[in-house]
Amino acid sequence: MIQVDSHELDKIVDGWHHDPHAILGPHGYGTSLTIRVLRPLATSVRLVIDETFIDMTHEHRGIWIAEIQHSEIPNYTLSVNYGEGEIPADDAYRFLPTLGNDDLYLISEGRHEQLWNVLGAHERVMNGVAGISFAVWAPNAKGVRIIADFNHWDGNAHPMRSMGASGVWELFVPLIYAGTKYKFSILGPDDQWRSKADPMAFATQIPPDNASVVFASAYEWNDNEWLAARTTRDPLNSPMSTYEVHLGSWRQGKSYRELADELVSYVVEHGFTHVEFMPVAEHPYSPSWGYQVTSYYAPTSRFGNPDNFKFLVDRFHQAGIAIIVDWVPAHFPKDDWALARFDGTPLYEHNDPKRGEHPDWGTYIFDFGRREVRNFLVANALFWLKEYHIDGLRVDAVASMLYLDYSREEGEWAPNQFGGRENLEAVQFLQEMNGTVYGHIPGVVTIAEESTAWPAVTAPTSNNGLGFGLKWNMGWMHDTLGYIKNDPIHRKYHHNEMTFPLMYAWSENYVLPISHDEVVHGKGSLLARMPGDNWQRLANLRAYLAYMWSHPGKQLIFMGSEFAQPAEWSEAHGLDWWILEQPAHVGVLEMVKNLNRIYKETPALWQRDNDPSGFQWIVGDDAEGNVFAWVRLDNAGVPFVSITNYSPVVRTDYKIGMPQVGEWHEVLNTDAHDFGGSGQGNLGVVLATSGESHGQPAHARVTLPPLATIWLRPA
Repeated sequence: MIQVDSHELDKIVDGWHHDPHAILGPHGYGTSLTIRVLRPLATSVRLVIDETFIDMTHEHRGIWIAEIQHSEIPNYTLSVNYGEGEIPADDAYRFLPTLGNDDLYLISEGRHEQLWNVLGAHERVMNGVAGISFAVWAPNAKGVRIIADFNHWDGNAHPMRSMGASGVWELFVPLIYAGTKYKFSILGPDDQWRSKADPMAFATQIPPDNASVVFASAYEWNDNEWLAARTTRDPLNSPMSTYEVHLGSWRQGKSYRELADELVSYVVEHGFTHVEFMPVAEHPYSPSWGYQVTSYYAPTSRFGNPDNFKFLVDRFHQAGIAIIVDWVPAHFPKDDWALARFDGTPLYEHNDPKRGEHPDWGTYIFDFGRREVRNFLVANALFWLKEYHIDGLRVDAVASMLYLDYSREEGEWAPNQFGGRENLEAVQFLQEMNGTVYGHIPGVVTIAEESTAWPAVTAPTSNNGLGFGLKWNMGWMHDTLGYIKNDPIHRKYHHNEMTFPLMYAWSENYVLPISHDEVVHGKGSLLARMPGDNWQRLANLRAYLAYMWSHPGKQLIFMGSEFAQPAEWSEAHGLDWWILEQPAHVGVLEMVKNLNRIYKETPALWQRDNDPSGFQWIVGDDAEGNVFAWVRLDNAGVPFVSITNYSPVVRTDYKIGMPQVGEWHEVLNTDAHDFGGSGQGNLGVVLATSGESHGQPAHARVTLPPLATIWLRPA
């Protein structure tokens, strides 16, 4: 019999032995095998080998031992009595590790691009036995145990083994299955045990409960056509009209599967090409809207399980709609059961509070200089794109990552190695993430919410850019909303707020965002930003949306804006669908439907978004008249004219330059009766005659409706 010092046995029982498998399980010497099993609280344990039962002897503090004469390790099981009769069991310590040397090497190097396949909890069959493998990265832990519903949340019987310098701890537990609820109990360097949810969990309990849940997907996708076509598309020069959605409050109480019917139908009916979900990764606090993530690999369980979320994505794809998901790699909350101080030390977060804590949000900031942390995040980006077929990631709060002095006063931040304020490690992470995503998955897009003038956000990483596909144009949003809130009589003093964004419209690849951030925190709804009486506010809104749709760049609006919701958005209250009992709001919704239809069928509005030669000013200097007009051109040079009159005055016989002689169709008029307008316009047709005007070779005399945008397309 192989003898073991009682101190080593104590370390196993107390949970801080780095290699319990070295003592537990079968160990041979010649033709003799010593088998030790850990069964705390058992009154008796028997080995079962080929239907033969062999009594085991209690050795020390719940460790049982037997010696058998076998030259090879038999395929044994156990029969355990806890005082109420014997029950069959198996020994977790008779199985080899579930991670190979290649996995451990890639994890140590921070280059395991499918990290979710090896860490976390997975159904596996080992030596013909079904069970769950558990693996977690906790390099500074003294010991790690599994606590779960199968062991009554007492991890004494399930200490994990350390896989050496990788910092990974691993254990295969036989005869448990998907649906198991679990956490890791981690002994930190301070000798304190902490119960932690699995950072790599695929599913969780419904908040406020916070255990991880073993999940094995059985979903069969039906979007192969979509994925194949996606590889051939260039998102930068394709239509992108995005409807931003908070899943919990679009229609309250809806599940993923119900949304797959109702939301998909709504988005398709109203012509959007993309839908953007505010963060879907699990988060404990609903009023955070998902921007304080605790489980980066788990869709929130509030609306169903992960396969239900896949069903929602699949239905969008089958309907021809692309999905963008908000992704939050900048920071995470301080909940003591989640990522914070995960192994008793600053692990995922930077250990310097000047870099590791966000002063505004009360959260921790990821340590972007740590290769394993970068790996966790880069793999997570790939996970959503590969496992859930997501078409794009909108990366939240990029500016907070890029600047060491973001929201910090003098003395509250430390410069980088060159004395600057740039977070060079975050830059490296973003470049690595974008390079990896675009290198692996053709046709997807990454979008930066970056609110400063950081250069080359959408330039390739090979040119020292950050490598994003698109960037939210926060300057355009700020300037145009600043203009539109003014009474028309004062707008002439703010004319440059509308023209200035065209000075830099091609410095990056832009999205024009009217997002959730613009309809919360006392800002009011988009409609509430508009001046005047109710008719004028609705007219202003219609004119502004059509102006936005024809402006260079993609466009995004937040749910409710498409029907001019009057009230500020609240996730607890949801949308005011009842307002659609009023014809004027139905008119706005009908107009947005028309905007999207015309937009998609007009290449001039999206084909050269990133090419300044695809845009020409016609009228950019009529501050007194509050008029703006321009030409958009497609790749074949076919023109499209947009004219906006931000004055409540009807302008008849307004002379305007036109790109070519001939008949032009008024394909959109936001003042149409059908949209709730006054019905002023050009009876559907404008005739351009020869004679240069406004730098164009032809001109026309047009009627500009009040507070309205018209679109003209050559017959």
